[in-house]
Amino acid sequence: MTETEGKFDFAIDRGGTFTDVFARLPDGRERVLKLLSHDPQNYKDAPTEGIRRVLEEETGQAFPREQPVETSLIGWIRMGTTVATNALLERQGERIALLVTKGFKDLLHIGTQARPKLFDLEVAVPDVLYEEVIEVDERVVLRQDGCQLPRKEPKQTPPIQVCSTGDSLEVWRELDMQRVEDDLRGVLSRGIHSLAVLLLHSYTWSAHEKAVGSLARRLGFTQVSLSSEVMPMVRAVPRGYTVCADAYLTPKIRQYLKGFTSGFRGGLEGTSVLFMQSDGGLTPMEQFCGSRAVLSGPAGGVVGYAITSYSQIENKPVIGFDMGGTSTDVSRYAGHYEHVFEATTAGVTLQAPQLDINTVAAGGGSRLFFRSGMFVVGPESAGAHPGPSCYRKGGPLTVTDANLALGRLLPSFFPRIFGPGEDEPLSSEETMEHFQQLTREINHFLSTNQSQSSANGSAHSNNSREVAMGFIRVANEAMCRPIRALTQAKGHDTSQHVLACFGGAGGQHACAIAQALGMKTVFIHKYSGVLSAYGLALADVVEEVQEPCSLQYNPRSFSELDHRVEQLTQRCTETLRDRCFSSSQITTEVFLHLRYEKTDCALMVTATGYPGNSRSCKSGDFRSAFTKRYLQEFGFTIPDRPIMVDDIRVRGSGKSGIKSVTNTKMGSGILKATMCYFEDGYLDTSVYLWEELPCDHNIPGPAIIIDKNSTILVEPSCVAHLTEGGDVCIAVGSDPHCLLGIELNTVQLSIFSHRFMSIAEQMGRVLQRTSISTNIKERLDFSCAVFGPDGGLVSNAPHIPVHLGAMQETVQYQIKSIGSTIKEGDVILSNHPCAGGSHLPDLTVITPVFRRGVSGPVFFVASRGHHADIGGITPGSMPPHSTSLQQEGAVFTSFKLVTAGVFQEEAVTEALMAPAQYPDCSGTRNLHDNLSDLRAQVAANQRGSTLVGELIDSYGLAVVQAYMGYIQTNAELAVRDMLKEFARCQRQQTGSLEVEAEDFMDDGTPIRLRVQINKNEGSAVFDFTGTGTEVWGNCNAPRAITFSALIYCLRCMVGQDIPLNQGCLTPIKVIIPSGSILQPSQNAAVVGGNVLTSQRVVDVIFRAFEVCAASQGCMNNVTFGNEGSGYYETVAGGAGAGPGWTGRSGVHSHMTNTRITDPEILEKRYPVVLEHFSLRPGSGGAGEYRGGDGVIRKLLFRNKVVLSVLTERRSTRPYGLHGGGCGASGLNQLHRADGRVLNLGAKTTVSLEPGDMFCLYTPGGGGYGEDKQTAGDGRLLKKRRRLNDNFSERGSVFEYRMAQEGV
Repeated sequence: MTETEGKFDFAIDRGGTFTDVFARLPDGRERVLKLLSHDPQNYKDAPTEGIRRVLEEETGQAFPREQPVETSLIGWIRMGTTVATNALLERQGERIALLVTKGFKDLLHIGTQARPKLFDLEVAVPDVLYEEVIEVDERVVLRQDGCQLPRKEPKQTPPIQVCSTGDSLEVWRELDMQRVEDDLRGVLSRGIHSLAVLLLHSYTWSAHEKAVGSLARRLGFTQVSLSSEVMPMVRAVPRGYTVCADAYLTPKIRQYLKGFTSGFRGGLEGTSVLFMQSDGGLTPMEQFCGSRAVLSGPAGGVVGYAITSYSQIENKPVIGFDMGGTSTDVSRYAGHYEHVFEATTAGVTLQAPQLDINTVAAGGGSRLFFRSGMFVVGPESAGAHPGPSCYRKGGPLTVTDANLALGRLLPSFFPRIFGPGEDEPLSSEETMEHFQQLTREINHFLSTNQSQSSANGSAHSNNSREVAMGFIRVANEAMCRPIRALTQAKGHDTSQHVLACFGGAGGQHACAIAQALGMKTVFIHKYSGVLSAYGLALADVVEEVQEPCSLQYNPRSFSELDHRVEQLTQRCTETLRDRCFSSSQITTEVFLHLRYEKTDCALMVTATGYPGNSRSCKSGDFRSAFTKRYLQEFGFTIPDRPIMVDDIRVRGSGKSGIKSVTNTKMGSGILKATMCYFEDGYLDTSVYLWEELPCDHNIPGPAIIIDKNSTILVEPSCVAHLTEGGDVCIAVGSDPHCLLGIELNTVQLSIFSHRFMSIAEQMGRVLQRTSISTNIKERLDFSCAVFGPDGGLVSNAPHIPVHLGAMQETVQYQIKSIGSTIKEGDVILSNHPCAGGSHLPDLTVITPVFRRGVSGPVFFVASRGHHADIGGITPGSMPPHSTSLQQEGAVFTSFKLVTAGVFQEEAVTEALMAPAQYPDCSGTRNLHDNLSDLRAQVAANQRGSTLVGELIDSYGLAVVQAYMGYIQTNAELAVRDMLKEFARCQRQQTGSLEVEAEDFMDDGTPIRLRVQINKNEGSAVFDFTGTGTEVWGNCNAPRAITFSALIYCLRCMVGQDIPLNQGCLTPIKVIIPSGSILQPSQNAAVVGGNVLTSQRVVDVIFRAFEVCAASQGCMNNVTFGNEGSGYYETVAGGAGAGPGWTGRSGVHSHMTNTRITDPEILEKRYPVVLEHFSLRPGSGGAGEYRGGDGVIRKLLFRNKVVLSVLTERRSTRPYGLHGGGCGASGLNQLHRADGRVLNLGAKTTVSLEPGDMFCLYTPGGGGYGEDKQTAGDGRLLKKRRRLNDNFSERGSVFEYRMAQEGV
């Protein structure tokens, strides 16, 4: 494929609001054009209209809109489009049916079983994409060495098939093709013509899927997507989502393409038309499919900045910063594109190569709020309609309004397209009117809260410009956090990057963000306003092929790997040759998806830079490439552990991108001068037109550079330079730090809140990188926190419910018990329940932060991680039948883990082995991982200590501690406001300010709560007097568990984002009777209290406040293992219904949010077959709003194992509220191989034989309101509207946070 000569070439990015057009003209000139994506009064299709306008204007010929466009002048067309993204977000795709293995019809509804928003009681989740489900009675099972399953018919051996991965499997049930045909005909008769097929283990053996696909096509289905073809990767759930998305979106794409091509003569036959895929590569129009189209739009921007910025700035790594109207996209490029292979968009997890584009809720249209003393930006957006306040359509205040108020946007340079008639300019007047009103509210708040706002008794009164400036700073800090996370997550220094800014709104913020991150350079390309379109013109055509693998990476497998790589490379090359690329234009790159054996952290590794040698396969030294990258990202390697190959991938590229032309310009100087508001007040600011500026021109800040599509603000300490190519390169000066006093500044309050949270988040990144165990590194079962000198919680990340507030008790215990002996260089280890512990496997490491000249600690930092084993009577240290604390593992109360900087390895080893002294107990069974993870926790704390020190260096100790207090006060105010509002409603309805509730554990132990509310103070007394005594067993809950449950409930009831710190509990007095199940004696067993009783405490609190019906009230803990392996899971149930919503079915609720292991991974790694996993129909309580259903999960064991279950709600039922029915109680059954069926009860340990099956029936949620006929359509509409209005984040930073909160 060669560059077209003498013709027009077009690269077009069709976005949700605007369509950007880049045109390469026959004489080599370039043109850009921007037009509305939807303007039905003037044209049918924006890309077609853009092409028509350019042709008409440049040739002087008429190209009437009503006639197809002549194509003889067109060389090629390249497009990126949000058609697939919008169809997914709005659920406007094709009607589809899902065909799935029998027993798994609800697999994609349940998904990972984690809820997307931790504190959202409604559990608002986007609907599944399919309309109908067909269950196929077929089953294949991977063969396992040593499988002892008895055969029902000894003479009949299941057929054995060799898989594409090298594994082999047994066909337990063949396809019943006649039954499948009957079912498919029924689907067709109901008007559904698109089919998604997901059969278990089809990633490695696809015969059954292909047979179904052939049948479906023969019957007349117009779209048939097979999971084995769309993305043959292990893990059924994400593969299932991906194949559904493909079947759902591809017909819509075809429909759009049909409409697009119909606007051209001959339907574009013979014209090269390429579309951008999510992975940053172009593909022919006929190959463009739904599962690879979701990031088609933003991918062009990444390619654009990668090619234009990286080479021009000395090959320094680049952060792409694309700020739009509703959101900002952040990505990274350092010589190669960074891909992810599983990411979630609009609630659908797609398993396909995608550029790692992180989208955060901060754009020009993000709304501005003042809540409980804190400035808040987003995530709500004003949208295109009504838009910001300045659009003259009655919209709210937004970031755009703040920039306008500060003089950073100049209305005279904007078109007159605003107001009801779309013929007026931007309105500075409406913006300032709204800001003046908000400023009055802020000043009123400050004047009425002087006691906590100022140590000197006087609060600063803001003016409207200061308020607008404050919101800009808060928005900037909100955008800095994902950039820090994206870089530091992989071991990179944020400050050593260039910030490449593009998009309409980013230029106003780029300098300030670069300053905050320590970056020295901002690069803005001349086509920054249309860079996504320009990137399409620069991009390559890409063909990717991938297949699964199950080989070890060692010399014995190299020949097999080489053979398979050669086959895939040949397929790629032949495909690109068929698309008219010559051999000289084609390059291929080989990737292996590698991980250490018995870990889940797989990396997609290229051997570029690591040539093959005698100890590697021919395509490169992948071992060296893998170990170096693993070391960089995680801080260590595992030298003696085998490396596994999960997938082989080859990416072929056909070089076809244009080369940009440099146009030397001779222009004039300053266009005008204006006044802009900065930190130091109003400053004279020069205004320049970008197109008039000469090359090599320097522009000192403050200045504004304007072009047709964007506005660039050059901050006072920065200097902009025009390159030879006409791009803007800004040298960023240091931020002259303004002096900050200890009196409350509401802007700084929001910024400090972000800073403290960022410290906790960065601690977590270090812990995840440097830990070694699966629990911490991969399941992310940890949290990190910052505490004040009194041990009060300041910030905590991530928000694991059972850790909320619990670590505060631990730190404060240490201060009380050994505070005077804590020295610099000491680190304390604790897990005892009486010292604020939750259960023994959760080890808390505490590091004091000292400051020169101050006698005691000025802050504390701590990390709590779940260790897989610390000894006791059962592996995993979570025995279902423990009766004393010593049976649950090693105990630490105030143990000096580090003394004077020396890690006490010998002493901690002795303590970890100490449980062996007790009858039937063992010391830790995994000492190496314990020690490694403890060192990682110490390292994470050290990082936190360093960051706290840097914050103090910047602002001073007094200021940092003052704002620590203000942040805690902010949380306190939010809780007080909620309690006052509840008291007001309660007094109106009942005349009383007391509420009470009671619920029971399965053994009959009551948990009683009486709450007395002071409506004037917004305070409350939570009195658990009357709660049952400590129990014989392990359902005793340490005091810290009740505090964690209480903070969780308060945050849910507040209903908005607030800092979760000790301030939440300041208005609360808690009374817990000593010796009760909620404050047991020192040696009481507590493992069940952490995972079971905590849920009942939540149930009781919500019942007292009548918030919602009870959820399943259990975590359904299941453990099994033998001498060869061990496995632990918690299982979802039904969520309680509430006022205006039905309970979600098959989801974790309240104090847990653990993800469940994918069925294919479970069967691949453990001696078990998952026979059934679906919802439990009818288990949710009846009512006007029904409770969510529980699930049914059936595990067939292939070898001898010991099974332990630790559950609740087996004799009691989750309550309904306001006339709603109770949810069904759970049931644990054992089906013996000999036919006997046994009820196991709620808590037991039992030895199982091969062929035994454990059947788990989890509880449903309670119903809400009396069961009556209601306007179901209205409820559905309300829920759907909420989903569409909520901003949808995405990217690796978002996935990491979701994984953390899914613990």
